[in-house]
Amino acid sequence: MFDLTGFQRDMMYLIAGLDEPHGLAIKDELETYYESEIHHGRLYPNLDELVQKGLVKKGKKDRRTNVYRLTDRGIRELQDRKEWENQYLEGKESIPV
Repeated sequence: MFDLTGFQRDMMYLIAGLDEPHGLAIKDELETYYESEIHHGRLYPNLDELVQKGLVKKGKKDRRTNVYRLTDRGIRELQDRKEWENQYLEGKESIPV
């Protein structure tokens, strides 16, 4: 997971939290978080890279719509990341700015 961009990690968190989202649902959630438009040319190549890395699985909802879900490896990678983050945040009342 160390070789992923922050954008790709954010996508993985969204995919984990949504029920087999399609690309536009992921795009909508990212646009809400980033408060800016996410272009298809950014979204889908990053989704494809996550699929190629074996972190996300792409399936078909119908002939025109793909759905995404984390693979077992993707879930483990997110869990490992959370544990790594928590080791630095445990016992902190707030994070200094």
